[in-house]
Amino acid sequence: MKRTYDEGTGSLFAREVPQPLAERLRPRTLDEYVGQGHLVGKGKILRRLIESDQISSMIFWGPPGVGKTTLARIIAGQTKASFLTFSAVTSGIKDIREVMGQAEKNRAYGERTIVFVDEIHRFNKAQQDAFLPFVERGSIILIGATTENPSFEINSALLSRCKVFVLKALSADDICALLTHALKDERGFGHQVIHIAPDLLQLIAAFANGDARSALSTLEMAVLNGETDERGAVTVTKETIEQCTSKKSLLYDKKGEEHYNLISALHKSMRNSDPDAAVYWLARMLEAGEDPLYIARRVTRFAAEDVGLADPRALEIAVAAYQACHFIGVPECNVHLTEAVVYLSLAPKSNAMETAYLSARKDAIEHLAEPVPLVIRNAPTRLMKELHYGEGYQYAHDAKDKLTNMQCMPDNLKGRTYYHPTEEGLEGRFKERLAAIKAWKKAHGAE
Repeated sequence: MKRTYDEGTGSLFAREVPQPLAERLRPRTLDEYVGQGHLVGKGKILRRLIESDQISSMIFWGPPGVGKTTLARIIAGQTKASFLTFSAVTSGIKDIREVMGQAEKNRAYGERTIVFVDEIHRFNKAQQDAFLPFVERGSIILIGATTENPSFEINSALLSRCKVFVLKALSADDICALLTHALKDERGFGHQVIHIAPDLLQLIAAFANGDARSALSTLEMAVLNGETDERGAVTVTKETIEQCTSKKSLLYDKKGEEHYNLISALHKSMRNSDPDAAVYWLARMLEAGEDPLYIARRVTRFAAEDVGLADPRALEIAVAAYQACHFIGVPECNVHLTEAVVYLSLAPKSNAMETAYLSARKDAIEHLAEPVPLVIRNAPTRLMKELHYGEGYQYAHDAKDKLTNMQCMPDNLKGRTYYHPTEEGLEGRFKERLAAIKAWKKAHGAE
């Protein structure tokens, strides 16, 4: 028995309204499903669970348009259980209780009930708690779909009873395959003659940013707005796609050379303290459809790699810009990225963090077996204490100067120095502090 809880009864006129291309082409079986090979490829865990009809409560976590709802519908098509769907946007506790009552009746007759909740992160704590007792006693099998991190958005008690499957953004090749299929399938444009160059499909795939639904919607709009000849054949041009996406020739392959050229240009412009150039390259990427979170991650890296302790506030601003991009997305987050990029361009520069790590990394690789000095080892058991773990440890907070002469480096690396502070910005103060610490330790026999 398959039911959709939030569907209306429909009418003759409603059924005549054509469905969007993405809905018409929604895969009906795992063999038609594109992407997520790590989960539903031959022999993979989720595929085995679906094919053997051994589904347990689970959460599908991934970005929009990667197939969360589609997987749930495929399960609905293959399972022997009753299948009910919820929308977290429109359903309340009363609706949940009503459906749970139906699930209890099904259970009394020996029938399993699968409840699919789209955007489950939109349910508040009370709404999520309403599912818990029914999941615990096996009245329902809950399948939730979310674009948000379940660790933060799903109640821990409910989450502990669900297996989380992480769905990934589709690759450009996956999306191109979907678009090609849409042009051939009778449910799509298979009954029409459509002329569209392969490189234009690549443009659509790049603009979609891993979202199959977005890609198919763009293709549908481009075909509907294409040039039709006297025989009814449709030609889709680059200009048509640019109009449909509100993008011009800025579109580029996000895995190609230009992608890396532009992020390099942004990074080096900030490093060269040129805010105008940095903002231009930022705009080039955003207007080309680049993922703002990718840019924000690179900006965050820059804050530590090229500014560091010369201005510790830089990292805070970069992380705040990333969070703003996550919360509100494009186009609104463009000003937050601009603020971060301008701040980092004007900030004093120091690469001491990167050089410190690279130096330490070299020693860490070459001296992998260096033992941790006994004095700073943890000693939670009697045996460890008998082996002198932690013996002689000096608690710096108890010391007069909050410093001790205790050796923390392995013997073979004693005296090694990795952090070499500059005098740029606030790092000059850190340099003075470090010099004072080293002088104290030398005076107290640490070196």
